Amino acid sequence: MAPQSVSSTIAGRDLIIETGKLAQQASAAVTVRYGETVVLVTVCYNKEAREGVDFLPLTIDYEERLYAAGKIPGGFIRREGRPSEAATLACRMTDRPIRPLLPKSWHSDIQIVTTVLSADQENDPDILAVIGSSAALVLSEIPFDGPIGAVNVGYINGEMVLNPKMIQYDESQLDLIVVSTKDKVIMVEAGAKEISEDIVLEAVKLAHEANQDIIRIQEELQQVAGKPKLPVPEEKVKTEAIEALSKVVDEKLEKVLQETDKTAREKMLEEIVVELIQHASEGITESDISAVVDVKVKEAVRADVLGKGKRISGRNLTEIRPLSCEVGLLPRTHGSGMFTRGQTQVLSITTLGSTRKEQMLDGLGIEESKRFIHHYNFPGFSTGEVRRIGSVGRREIGHGALAERALIPVLPADVDFPYTIRLVSEVLSSSGSTSMASVCAGSLSLMDAGVPVKKAVAGIAMGLITGDDGKYAVLTDIEGIEDFNGDMDFKIAGTRDGITAIQMDTKLKGVTLEIVEKTLSQGKDARLFILDKMQEAISASRPDVSLYAPRMTKMKIDPAKIGAVIGTGGKTIRSIIETTKTTIDVSDDGTVVIGSLDMEATQKAIAIIESLTREAKIGDIYTGKVSRILDFGAMVEILPGKEGLVHISELADYRVGKVEDEVKIGDEVTVKVINIDNLGRVNLSRRALFEKDSPGSEAKGEGEPSADYPFRKSGSGGSSGFRGKPRYSNDRQSRPNRDSSRPPFKRD
Repeated sequence: MAPQSVSSTIAGRDLIIETGKLAQQASAAVTVRYGETVVLVTVCYNKEAREGVDFLPLTIDYEERLYAAGKIPGGFIRREGRPSEAATLACRMTDRPIRPLLPKSWHSDIQIVTTVLSADQENDPDILAVIGSSAALVLSEIPFDGPIGAVNVGYINGEMVLNPKMIQYDESQLDLIVVSTKDKVIMVEAGAKEISEDIVLEAVKLAHEANQDIIRIQEELQQVAGKPKLPVPEEKVKTEAIEALSKVVDEKLEKVLQETDKTAREKMLEEIVVELIQHASEGITESDISAVVDVKVKEAVRADVLGKGKRISGRNLTEIRPLSCEVGLLPRTHGSGMFTRGQTQVLSITTLGSTRKEQMLDGLGIEESKRFIHHYNFPGFSTGEVRRIGSVGRREIGHGALAERALIPVLPADVDFPYTIRLVSEVLSSSGSTSMASVCAGSLSLMDAGVPVKKAVAGIAMGLITGDDGKYAVLTDIEGIEDFNGDMDFKIAGTRDGITAIQMDTKLKGVTLEIVEKTLSQGKDARLFILDKMQEAISASRPDVSLYAPRMTKMKIDPAKIGAVIGTGGKTIRSIIETTKTTIDVSDDGTVVIGSLDMEATQKAIAIIESLTREAKIGDIYTGKVSRILDFGAMVEILPGKEGLVHISELADYRVGKVEDEVKIGDEVTVKVINIDNLGRVNLSRRALFEKDSPGSEAKGEGEPSADYPFRKSGSGGSSGFRGKPRYSNDRQSRPNRDSSRPPFKRD
């Protein structure tokens, strides 16, 4: 097939989708180009369906190739390894809007692979991955209720900006991604700097309109290059089994759904299944019975909400489960906070470290490191299950990133708080929205650790139940059973003054803007209620960090002096760290951050660094070592890496015939700065110190000799100003040029 392409101008840049040129053996393949960012998206599927599965086997892979940004991977082997966190989040962002639009009865494996071929670090390849996945599915044989469009919306200087360039994100108050079909919004993902619900809704509307052009060009491409669609597989349903079991299940469910305890409720459902298995007629299997029970539970949950306005455990639509908040639970950690909502419980722990502990990023983005890290752990015991503990899954990475995004807007700038901050959320019990509980617990923990956050942040998960007649109900604070049997999971986090993060997923083929608006409004009321409860536990950040946290002290040096602090191969800075038992981090702009539990050690490190970076000034007095001997004088190192010349005429207050007669390499000598020329060359004098201390002399220059200057005052016999091996004897005959009226200088 000859290559085919379509294009549309989005935010002043051409979006080009092409097929038929690359990866021609895939079921479908497209390249998507926006600016100079290019991604290749392929779709393949197995012809045979899996046996005995009741789910859609869809796999999304996102391959970052660092050559796309002109980078060579780090590490020993210099090859891309396991997906980065950013790549994992891109997979999740592609999966969430695609999955609801594929038939649930499709049980053949589908794999979508996005490969980033070129990244201009201005246009986000993640957005193109969503568009390319939609376009490839549209062109393939796989049934798909698309296409979909995806755009990003920023809010900069009071104006909406469509698809802002990546460098503009820092100045934008909003980073919103919206994926939509022709009629509805199917996914929303956002980070924000305390922005109002009204602005978010306006941005969603703008994005939905912009997506229509992206959908249109995919339909055009399908007309010329699309393959005939396969029929949607029929769901295998045992009608007889459902009819036989329905009446029995209905009689038992009412009591089950009144139970408030999740564990007890699940046990009651298991007992129903066991009882039905024992009395099941021939031909009805255990999986048939489990499927019928699941269907009946879903019907009952939805009927109660839409018909009676009543939910599990008797809550009304906007009621939040009982809350409790605690701080300072763990005595030796830097900060801890626990948030409990119903049977969802999360413990978050804060650890503070030096800036050298920042996480380095080896990816396609413009960021190279980050100082705030949130990790989310979801062990099996949180749901009462036996589960292998191993590597972190996509779910943990996604939930951790969402809570991290929600908390970033309230963190202090590194200029004001020079710490790396690691927050770990341990899910201890799960019954709905552990990610939003992590936001609440994380906010409490940061405040307990003395991190000067601007405001507290709370999160809430909103749900949705829809009926065939168009009736719907938005639910506040959904439980796990409501999430499983509902139609939407809309997470909203923020402060009293605005939203900081949003994540919306739906099992439907999208939701209306009316539902989005109602959810945002209802979620704000819930967020404010939770913030009131959190304030009762801790109303502001503690005035100081934990006794067990390092104290960070910041100082500034001339960037040109960084080399003096670092030393050859890092020798100097390692020596300071070992001597003072501190941590020292030096930035390219000359910022030095010193960390230690002992302030005396910090002051010692500061003194050493100041001595290394001190600039010589006229009048200053130094004790340095002779580093070189010249015919006309001696070079003395007065500061690390900084030499000055003592001319032969300035070595003593008498005539010196030969430099070696007065000093040798390695001798220590006290000198005064008498001149610095326009090239920065320093001229020193030892004679000026003798003259200053002579009877009747007047002090000259800025410095005053200390009491232990190693030279004898005039007429009183003393030391020469040099330590070590004597340079000459006291025999006057051996010094014919010496003024015989002066007594000889002696060593210490």
